[in-house]
Order: sequence, then C-alpha cells, then structure tokens
Amino acid sequence: MQADTTDSVRLAQVQGSLLTARRSMARWRRLFDDARMLPVLLIMPVLIFFLVWNVIPTLWMIGLSFYKYQITMPNTFAFVGLENYVDIFSDRSVWNGLSRTFIWVFVGVAVQTLLGMILGFLFWGSRDMPGRRIGLTLLFTPMIVTPVAAGLFFRLIYEPTFGIVNWFTKSVFGAEIQFLQDTSIAFWSVLLVDIWMWTPFMILMTLAALGSVPKAELEAAEIDRLNWFDRLRYIILPHGKFILMLGILLRTIDSFKTLDLVYLMAVPGNTTKLIATVLREQAFEALEVGWSSSLAIILLLTAIAFTSIYLYILNLNSRAREKVS
Repeated sequence: MQADTTDSVRLAQVQGSLLTARRSMARWRRLFDDARMLPVLLIMPVLIFFLVWNVIPTLWMIGLSFYKYQITMPNTFAFVGLENYVDIFSDRSVWNGLSRTFIWVFVGVAVQTLLGMILGFLFWGSRDMPGRRIGLTLLFTPMIVTPVAAGLFFRLIYEPTFGIVNWFTKSVFGAEIQFLQDTSIAFWSVLLVDIWMWTPFMILMTLAALGSVPKAELEAAEIDRLNWFDRLRYIILPHGKFILMLGILLRTIDSFKTLDLVYLMAVPGNTTKLIATVLREQAFEALEVGWSSSLAIILLLTAIAFTSIYLYILNLNSRAREKVS
C-alpha cells in the first residue's frame, strides 16, 4: 500500500514536471510567433556581443582617460581630470603623428579612389574581354594578402642590395635608391604599398556601384547618344554614389588607424610614425594606460567626425537631387 502511494506521488511529480515544461514551451512558441518580439530575439545575440566587446571596453577606456596610471607603477594611480588631454595637445610627437596621418589618409584614399574608379570603369566596360574573370581575380589578390606578408614582401623588394626594384633601377638608370633608408622618400614608399593593397577594394566598390545603375537608363542614354561625362554625371553617380561614398568612408577610417604595415616595414626614425604608432608606443612600450586611453578617445572622436562629414555630404547631395526632381 505504501509502495503504491509512493509510485502515485512520483507519477504526479513527473506529470507536473511535464506540464510545466509544456507550458514553458508554449510560452516560447507564443514569443517566437509574436511578430514584434521575433526581431528582438534575433538581434539580441548581436546586441549582447556589441555590449560586451564594444560598449563596456569603451566606457572603461573613457574612465581610465581621466586617471594617471602606469602599469609598472600601480601605486601612482590617481585621478587627474583633463590633464592627460592637455598633455596630449601640447605634445609635439602627437601633432607630428597627426599631420603625417592626415597626409597618409588624404593622399592614399584619393589615389586609391581615382585608380579604383578608372580600373573599375575599364573592367565594367569590357565584359566580353577574354580572361576578364581571371584578371579581376588576380587584381583582387593584394586586398587578400595580410599586412604582415605585404610588409615583409615589400621590405625584400625595396632592399638596396638584392631587391628587385633596385636591380631594375641599377640596370636602367644606373642608380641605387634607398627606399626605406632615405628619409625623404621612405614615407611615400610605404604609402605606395598601402595604395597597392587597397586599390582593389575601391575597384570592387566601383563595380558594385556600377552594378546598381538601372540598365534601362543606360540604354536610354546610349539611344540619346549622351557622352560619357553626362552619363557619369546624370546617371551613374546619382545611383552609385552611396556605394562609392561608403567605400571612401571605410577606407578613410581604416587608413586613419593604420599601424601594422608601417610597423612591419621598420622604417628608421620618425619618418613614417603615424598617430597609431604613437599610441602603440605609449600603450605597449611606455605602459602609460591613462595617457594612451585619452589619445584613443581623441582618435575615436576623430573617426566619428569623419563619418559624420561623409554622411552629411551624402545627405546634402540627396536633398539637392530631390529638389531638382
């Protein structure tokens, strides 16, 4: 009798657990069936990842920027307010690094955009060219190469003793060029490598922008015998400018924080020291956590300013086109 009672109690507990599980599953089903909650549930993992790996470290870095803190001297941890920011703006190495960085960004992105658009138009207009796909694949190869490989590869190419470039200059011009040792051309030699690496990205963005242009409008322009300048101005750019501006924005932000390529090519002196190089030296060599956090915040605000300017220009052009139409 007691055993039957115990079995009945266990059976009731199992039935209760199954009923609770069914109710829980029913609630989850209703939650997923809700059209308002489904997008929230789908985006929740991304929001959690963004919060853990972006928001919290950024807030922590903002807090550290108001402190004087060096890892090798933990007892000197003290609140200094805006003193780190004042020291940064009065530091000559920061201003020199910023000036080189702005030259690096503006010259590099401008050349990459110009070459990318020219080559993109050429490949777009030669769809029936034999070997076009192979040519595009080879052309996109520099973009896939890691900066470590590119830096070491071009260090060997620029090498004055057995480098292939100096072998060519000696054979043709009878002169040896110190590409990475001469302070007058070292910066431009490294920038040339960055242009070589990222021009294919702008070719890709140009082809994507040209692919967004409606074929009907291009056919109408061909029937009306519009010249290439008018087609570019009135048809191609209005439809493809957003993709092009997005490519320029991404390249601007990425160029502004360039470090690996310059660091790996190991140019002596301060000839190619960009602002990211200054940040690395203060954070990982001098171990000045507070000072480097302040500089990182300034660079973050500068990148946000670049983004805002590009978006404002894009929005301004869109409004002007709506007024005209």
